[in-house]
Order: sequence, then structure tokens, then C-alpha cells
Amino acid sequence: MNCEIKRTVQGHWQFHVLCSCCFCRKLEISSGRFARFADGAAVVQVQKVFFDLSSPFLFASLCIVSISDSASAENVLQQDFCHAVKVGVKHTQQIIHAIQQLAREQKVTKRTPVKMFSPPTDMVEHVRRLASERIYAVFTDYTHDKISRDEAINKVRLETEEELKEKFPQAEPFEVIESFNTLSKEIFRNLVLNEYRRCDGRELTGLRNISCDVDLFKPLHGSALFQRGQTQVLCSVTFDSLESSIKTDIITTALSGIKDKNFMLHYEFPPYATNETGKMGGLNRRELGHGALAEKALRPVIPKDFPFTIRVTAEVLESNGSSSMASACGGSLALMDAGVPISSAVAGVAIGLISKANPEKPAEIEDYRLLTDILGIEDYLGDMDFKLAGTNKGITALQADVKIPGLPLKVVMEAIQQATVAKREILGIMNKCIAKPRESRKENGPVVENVRVPVSRRARFVGPGGYNLRRLQAQTGVTISQVDEETFSVFAPTPGAMNEAQHFISEICKDDVSLPHFSSVLLLLCFRDIGVMVKLYPNMTPVLLHNSQLDHKRIKHPSALGLEVGQEIQVKYFGRDPTDGRMRLSRKVLQSTAASVVKRLNDKQSISMGSISENPTFS
Repeated sequence: MNCEIKRTVQGHWQFHVLCSCCFCRKLEISSGRFARFADGAAVVQVQKVFFDLSSPFLFASLCIVSISDSASAENVLQQDFCHAVKVGVKHTQQIIHAIQQLAREQKVTKRTPVKMFSPPTDMVEHVRRLASERIYAVFTDYTHDKISRDEAINKVRLETEEELKEKFPQAEPFEVIESFNTLSKEIFRNLVLNEYRRCDGRELTGLRNISCDVDLFKPLHGSALFQRGQTQVLCSVTFDSLESSIKTDIITTALSGIKDKNFMLHYEFPPYATNETGKMGGLNRRELGHGALAEKALRPVIPKDFPFTIRVTAEVLESNGSSSMASACGGSLALMDAGVPISSAVAGVAIGLISKANPEKPAEIEDYRLLTDILGIEDYLGDMDFKLAGTNKGITALQADVKIPGLPLKVVMEAIQQATVAKREILGIMNKCIAKPRESRKENGPVVENVRVPVSRRARFVGPGGYNLRRLQAQTGVTISQVDEETFSVFAPTPGAMNEAQHFISEICKDDVSLPHFSSVLLLLCFRDIGVMVKLYPNMTPVLLHNSQLDHKRIKHPSALGLEVGQEIQVKYFGRDPTDGRMRLSRKVLQSTAASVVKRLNDKQSISMGSISENPTFS
């Protein structure tokens, strides 16, 4: 569905909330509102007026008895976050009832959805007799890892499908496949619901084995490897100048208020992470979403006044569930290894759900089990992927992907509590690897310094058309940006590059050879239409002596005075212009004595005032 704003728009309203309400009104299924904290109290609002005063941000999309949500927060406390969820649920019910009332007034007849690719019952029962014991044996064999378990299940699948094709020769291929999938899913879910058993032997609240390491690659500004079971993510940190920050588009700036983004996380999920071969193309929707979630988790702990742009690259080397939360953990370790003074370490975990629907009311949950740190197969065959990230203090990001009509509020609260316990356990393991950020960045890290350039030397520093700046950046690799009238910020990728840049700048802006404020002899180099280019001393950058300062006579070209290239002429040096730093030279002031100049000026004044000499002479 496409939601468009056709008429007038006010900038203080949250467009995506209103579009969600419009969308849900059209489909009559759900609605949405924002819940935030303002001055310590939970508020529900679709305007942006409270945003600067608030800590958590929550967008809750609710059905009548269910909820699915996503959130980012400035390290908000768990109890405050849960309170915000409850407030959002309470107020959203009002919109839901209004939408239902509108549907009743319109007397809309709802169509009954038909489940596609539903296998015949007799085929499912035949698969149960053929393969239920073998499937059960695979799911209860704790020696299996991801690949061996998949191979064992596929072996049973192929054997069972061959027998099904012989028993039901008229069956469609999808019916054969779905018959086996239905039974496998049923056995897997019953193991969790009825026997409290997971396919890898863990308790329902247990974590996989976790290991982490930092400073793996010395040339990098920061690096870390985080492994949780068979999910492994390599994170690296790269610094650059603030000029390389991401400039957001107009719409994003209007909605988020962020104009320049100097922290970004790039998430990569190559095919080999799941033991596959494939083409490495551009980022897909999944990679963009996972990267955005991990970035939201880390952004609140990044210092606001950090002098560099930070790019965290999270490359998934192996994946068996929850790679986005592993990216948040690895990114936190890499930032501390790089010496970024983050306020606290960040960890994340995914909570799964296996539920049993009420036979009389399929939209309601009769029984359920929450799973901590889910595997890929638990995500695939389960009902929810509830990702939560944060610090020891509070929550920084949350995302719930739900496959059932919705979640009761009770389940959401339990999932948050269970994830918080697991998050603290993960942070304890990470702190054993690196407990706090490095006190100083690595020696090969970038350097940024401010250089003061007086206004009188700015033209010389920049050069004609920015030539000197471009030459400096090309030779040393530094990036220069202007801070204020007399201050320039110099970013160098290494301390050695900074030393080269400082030497270059000092040579450009060094003081001139001491020139007294009287006549000096200079060398005429070439003619211009507006003057001549001259040098006062060796190795000096040629300067222009304008036609107006060559002689008292008005000339259109310097050649009218009989000057020649290579000729030495005498000029008077008046120092540098205090505004643009250019040399002030004049030849015409030396063409006549001071007395004659004064006399000429007096004569002009007498004529202009109409005075007549006492003894006029007529001829």
C-alpha cells in the first residue's frame, strides 16, 4: 500500500505515524503511536515537540490484544522502557476502537483468508508414520552442529519424499515438500513446548559458548572478533575526518533532525557465512536492516564531540542466528580497542518464542516458551525474533520480528526481562576481554589539529584557486577544513603525515625576508595587461605591481613606459595589506621628490578653489 500526503503538511507531525494509522484504517487491523519520556513522565504523541526532552523512542504497532514493536533509546532504564511500552499500548487501543467503529459504519464484509500450499492430512499422517522417529532422533542428537543437522534432516527428507511419491503418484511437488516440513516443524516445536528441550541441548535460558578477542590486525585503527556458537563476526573501526561524514537527504533531516552523521555501521553478510557460494552484490534489504539495528544499538554510547568520523564494518564470517546482535557486541569491542571513549560497553541478544495457539481463538496464545540466544533453526521454525541491545544500565535498541498475529503485553515484558539477564551475562564475558576503552589511540591512528592562519596570510595559504590546499592534500594525504576566520582544521591519517603537513604549512606561511619600509630594488619578470610581475628577493613568489603604481601618468600597458623584462627597477615597499595579506608596492612615489608632489597637490588645490596668484604674468 502506498500512503501519500496529498494536502497540507505541518513539520511538527510524525508522518510515518500518521501513515501507519491511515494504513491500518484502510486494512482495519492495527494502528501506531509514539511513546516517549518527557520530564520523567511517559507521554504519547505524534508530534515532534517533545523529542529533544525525551530519552526512549518507541513505535508500537498493536492489534486488539497483541503487540509488535521496534525502538531505539538513549540508554534508558529497563523499568522506564517497559512503562513506555505499557503507555503506548493503552493509548493505541483508542485508535484501534475508532478504526473498528469506522469499519462497522461502512459495513465492510471481510474476506476469509485461504492458506496456500496446505498439504493434505493423509500425506502428513503418512510422513508421520515414515519419518517421525528419525526426525525426533536428529533434533535430540546434541552432537550435531548446524551443517551436520541440516545434512541429517535432508537425508531423511529425500528418503521420505521418494516413498511419498510412490504412495501418492498424483501429488503435486509442493504437497510432498510441505508434508515433510509440517511434520518437522511440529516435532521441533513440541520438543520445546512439552519437553523443554532445545536441539543443541541448552536450557531455555542458556547462552551459547562465547569468545571474543581484540586488536587482531595491528594496521587497523581498531578490530575485534566476536563469536557466539557458530555465529562469528569480525568488526573493524576506521577513522576519517569530519568532512567525510554522511550528509543526509532533505526528508531524513526533516524527520530525524540529523544533518551530518559522523558514525555509521556497515553490515556485510557474504554467501560464505552460510556455507554457500554466490555473487557478492550490493546491500540487500536484510543487510540494510541488520546494519541499521546494530548502528542504533551503538550510537547512544558514542561521544557527541568526537573529532573523527567513525565507520564500523561488521563482516559476518559464519552465521547461525542473531548476527545483528553479534555485530553490536563486536562493534562495541572494536570501538574500545580503537580508543573511542564510549560511555559503556554494549551487548545484544535475541529471544525466540515457541507458542501454542488457543484452538477456539487462534489469535490468542494458550501456552508459550521463551528461548534465549536463538539459533537459526529456532528463528526459522519459531514465532518470534526479539532482539534487544543495551548497556549494563539500560536499553539502546530493540526490534521484534513476529510471525504470529501479535504478542500479548505479558510476553513482551517477560522477553525484555529475559533478554536483560542474558545481556548482562554477555557483558561480563566481554569485560574479561577488554573492560574499558584504550586511554590513547594507536600510533598509526589519525591526528587532527587546528592551525591558525592570520587573515593577512590566508590568500598565500590557500593559493590561487585553492592551488596550495590541493597540493598539500595531494602530497601529504591530509584533509583541511575551515573552522572560523583564522583557524583551519587539519586531519592527517598518520602522525607522519601531520608532520609533513605542518612543515608544508610553515614554509608557505613563514615570515617574509625583512624588508624595510623604503625603496627596494626588484627584478621585472613579465608583462601583464594590468601591470608587471616582479620579485623583491630570490625564491619569492612573484607579485603584481599594478599599472596605477608604475607612474604618475595613466597608462594602458606597462610597455608604454619603456620597461623591459629582466630590468631592475626601484620601488617602495609599504608592508602587507592587513586584510588580504598582499604586498603593497609603488614605483610612482619614487618618480618625483616629495616637494614636487606637494607642490603639484597645492597647485591642484588652488585651481579647484579658484585662487589667482598676486603677480600674474601674461604673454
